[in-house]
Amino acid sequence: MRSFFLSFIILTLLFSLSEANDFADTKTIKLKKDEMKEILVKYSTYKKYFKFRWTLYKNEGLVMFYSYGTKVMQNILYLNTTNQSFKVYLKTKGADFYEPPYFLLKFKEFDFKEHKAVFELFLADKRSQMKIEYKKNKK
Repeated sequence: MRSFFLSFIILTLLFSLSEANDFADTKTIKLKKDEMKEILVKYSTYKKYFKFRWTLYKNEGLVMFYSYGTKVMQNILYLNTTNQSFKVYLKTKGADFYEPPYFLLKFKEFDFKEHKAVFELFLADKRSQMKIEYKKNKK
């Protein structure tokens, strides 16, 4: 009985560790105020840009502007809260009801010496459908 319980715990831990890293790619990005990051996303015959920048850091809130394709959005991100990140779906669900590929952009820290915001960008793409090109930052 004890060996069964021990095996169960080990298998559970191994499964949880394998599920913890569902991201196909992870990148750390540092941006100054109004510096634009552009990422080219390609799939099938489509090419779209995911662009983002920040404009204001006040009262621990970071005002973000971002766009993907024709959609333009704004968010305020905070450190150490539930509103620390946002998700951008890279394609629609379609008819097969799976979670489509997406970017998760997380506000990681604010570097006061360099006046830069530090982000982590995660790509979730279980079916390896997306090709990503990181472009140079634009000022």
